[in-house]
Amino acid sequence: MLEITPNLNNQEPLYLQLYNYLKAEIQHGNIVANTKLPSQRSLAKHLHISRNTVDAAYQQLLAEGYVWSKEREGLYVAALEKGYFQMGPSLFESPPLVSQPEQELMTIKYDFNYGDINLKDFPYKIWRKLTMQSLNEDNAHLFLYGDPQGELELRKHIASYLYEARGVQCSADQIVIGAGLQHLMGIVCNLIGRNELFAIEDPGYYRVRYLLKDHGIKMKPIPLDDQGIQIDHLRNSNIKAVYVTPSHQFPIGTVMPITRRLELLEWAKSEDAYFIEDDYDGEFRYAGKPIPALQGLDSNEQVIYMGTFSKSLIPSIKLSYMVLPRKLIDLFKRNSYYVQTVSRHHQHTLQLFIESGHWERHLNKSRNGYKRRYEVLIKAIHQIFGDKVKLYGASSGLHILLEPNNKMSEEELIETARLKGVKVYPTSIFYASPSEIQSAKVLLGFANLEEAAIERGIELLEAAWFGK
Repeated sequence: MLEITPNLNNQEPLYLQLYNYLKAEIQHGNIVANTKLPSQRSLAKHLHISRNTVDAAYQQLLAEGYVWSKEREGLYVAALEKGYFQMGPSLFESPPLVSQPEQELMTIKYDFNYGDINLKDFPYKIWRKLTMQSLNEDNAHLFLYGDPQGELELRKHIASYLYEARGVQCSADQIVIGAGLQHLMGIVCNLIGRNELFAIEDPGYYRVRYLLKDHGIKMKPIPLDDQGIQIDHLRNSNIKAVYVTPSHQFPIGTVMPITRRLELLEWAKSEDAYFIEDDYDGEFRYAGKPIPALQGLDSNEQVIYMGTFSKSLIPSIKLSYMVLPRKLIDLFKRNSYYVQTVSRHHQHTLQLFIESGHWERHLNKSRNGYKRRYEVLIKAIHQIFGDKVKLYGASSGLHILLEPNNKMSEEELIETARLKGVKVYPTSIFYASPSEIQSAKVLLGFANLEEAAIERGIELLEAAWFGK
């Protein structure tokens, strides 16, 4: 009889152990093609297990095509293409228990991650209660496909909020909900045309740049000045769409003044072009009144407004939205292949969250908490660094940029900080041509750090960069 000697144990089902053993032997060529497997009875007797166990293992091999059945004779090993299966026991060793990112986390005490939010103050109990309410049998329709634009009642709430808080003028019928900025940008590229020339801020949000590149779209980086994107670089360029962050330029933090906004809108009108306004953290401004959206000034419907709940609520639910001009929303509706990408249950939970007043309370609490963190961060930088660093970023958002005056490269700034247990983030990734950057800067987010941790983190950065 064919020598079959698996090491069977009681830690997992016997049939599964036998199946895995036989599959590996076949894959590695230890049991060659056209070899007849022992009968169920003989193998069961040989291994001191039941026939049912052998039968279950054989049936799984048969279902996956590793063996074939010859009537009244038994099972034979199938001929497999060579080179598709790894050889040698070393390739099947268990991976290291601690991965590289986890090893890094063991040494990082203060992580200035700009993608985080304050998890401590999130209303977990309320969100859980409303989620369970959304799963009630009365809402069974939420298990079915919904409106490609998203749930109507939620879109009505978003439209009302945008008008009151951001000055955006739209109806619920113009809003499209989607799973994140990149997904919605993909739709916009389709609506405007993939053969058209797009422009982006330089520096700007790198994921938009990569998305346009991945979609094969022609793209032109536009430099910034102290008022935002430079309009002279847009003229005589055949640009059809421009991605901008006017209320809090990412990553520099510039707030675009009204004069530049009006100039841009006039250019868009004359060129029949669109601005894609990403208002990614417009809820958080810590000095003066919130900056109205560019879309609210647009009387010619040349602005596509984009917003998200990632910063103000939960990043992981990927619930973003855009307001399309009527010409583009009509085109969206005619393209019947679009489907909704955000869970209807998440949409309904958010609807209940807003209707019950929890959204407004959570937003006010978050804004106050982030303001305190921002003020602690700025005060610590001024007291600890003095004039040894340059600070970028208006009094808004959840991040700032630091430019130390110590002639270190970006890599050196990040590595020396890491050795002190502090993680900061590069800014070169936001530039179309990183090699042309004159002075190194790093990005610091502060949303998910306690105030004492922010102060201690800045102390350690000063020690890392200036040798104390």
